[in-house]
Amino acid sequence: MRQHAAKRGCVLTSRARQVRPADFAAFDLILIMDEQNRQDLGEFVRQEKDWAKVRLFCDFVENRPECEVPDPYYGGPEGFEMVLDLVENGCQGILAEVMRAGG
Repeated sequence: MRQHAAKRGCVLTSRARQVRPADFAAFDLILIMDEQNRQDLGEFVRQEKDWAKVRLFCDFVENRPECEVPDPYYGGPEGFEMVLDLVENGCQGILAEVMRAGG
């Protein structure tokens, strides 16, 4: 992923981590890539208001048919490019929503 992102001028220096129970108090939005992620979060969610913070990343993606972000490792080089396309698109959607909310 880092190699493909670098070709787009994006330097990825961080690493993904598992969601922690404290994240529901610390963050207003918790993005998940697929429904399996939602199921996995079930062990941490204690209140209905916590579920309201959980959103599928593809909820913010426009003009694409995908409902979930696939694992790029199963798609070869094209898989990484497609996931980067989704991420760039979705980030624009997230920014637009934050700006509409007065962010």
